[in-house]
Amino acid sequence: MVIAVHPRTTHTTASTLTTVRLPSLRHFGPNWYASVMGTAIVATAGAGLPVDAAVAPGLRTACAAVWALSAAMLAVVLTARAAHWAGHRDQARAHLVDPAIAPFYGCLSMALLAVGIGTLTVGQDVIGETAAVATAATLFGAGTLIGLAATVVVPYLMVVRQRVAPGTASPVWLLPVVSPMVSASLGPLLVPHLPAGQWREAMLLASYAMFGVSLLATLIILPVVFSRLIHHGPLPLALTPTLFLVLGPLGQSTTAVNKLADVAPGAIQAQYAQGFGAFAVIYGVPVMGFALMWLVLATAMVVRAAREGMPFTMSWWAFTFPVGTCVTGAEGLAHHTGLAALEWLAVGLYALLVTAWAVTGFRTLRGLFSGALLAAPGQT
Repeated sequence: MVIAVHPRTTHTTASTLTTVRLPSLRHFGPNWYASVMGTAIVATAGAGLPVDAAVAPGLRTACAAVWALSAAMLAVVLTARAAHWAGHRDQARAHLVDPAIAPFYGCLSMALLAVGIGTLTVGQDVIGETAAVATAATLFGAGTLIGLAATVVVPYLMVVRQRVAPGTASPVWLLPVVSPMVSASLGPLLVPHLPAGQWREAMLLASYAMFGVSLLATLIILPVVFSRLIHHGPLPLALTPTLFLVLGPLGQSTTAVNKLADVAPGAIQAQYAQGFGAFAVIYGVPVMGFALMWLVLATAMVVRAAREGMPFTMSWWAFTFPVGTCVTGAEGLAHHTGLAALEWLAVGLYALLVTAWAVTGFRTLRGLFSGALLAAPGQT
């Protein structure tokens, strides 16, 4: 009996092993960079919280660990995306002319820049200041060039190659134009490491120019998105989390002006430096107010969608990075105003960020291992 069963068991095992296949990367799109952004911002925002080390012991160490995770994720996603282009070029080109996917190419830039910001913020605790500055400068250069290219190329393709149906405007359209704003937040961190004089002033003003590029482009797109909601109703259930993407340019611009104000005194004439400091508060406070209003509106829409069966998709990563930018924006305003209310706001938003990151990360891992997130659309 045992001898008769044993060969059959061995045969079945061998047969099973021959059918095991690695998951295909054919549908591994640029939206996966959002997971890198959402992880990196957890480290950056946590390191800047206005809390005493005695109150939250080990916080900075935990943030450094999360930064290391985001750097590893960046390496993995870059490799997978390179394999996607090499092995599925037809699909990659199709993504470029798909108005629902092409905007996510802006996430490549923001993933590089977000890890770069984390490198200077907490990464230097791990790799040292010299290596951190060199790494951040490299990521800044690559991320900025890619981001500026995406800011022009993606809208260009939407006009001349893609066919965008009326009433289909989406918050996803903001992704390509937000990346220069992330550059405007990393640039100031590099200013103190540049030679005094022309180099520092050039970096400061270049960062401020990218702030303008992103802000004005956002002011063009945001009314179109809101008009779509008013005239055509709520977004499809699976896309409802993308409403949180509106928080990205709001929180990131507030973060940028505050970081620019921090380094302006050592990079530009005193009268302009004072103006930078005043503008950080004059601009940041009302924009943060609007961001909080939109956060409540978007949350209400998500709750509604959840009750109607909103499925898990990679769009859930919209709950992370945009909220994280509001945390860093509130931290900057708290620093420049000294208001305890803004400190509590930053802490509260960070708690929301960590919760969203943990839930989304867990669901992503589960979908990745099951193969659901790598399946062709309509096959999940």
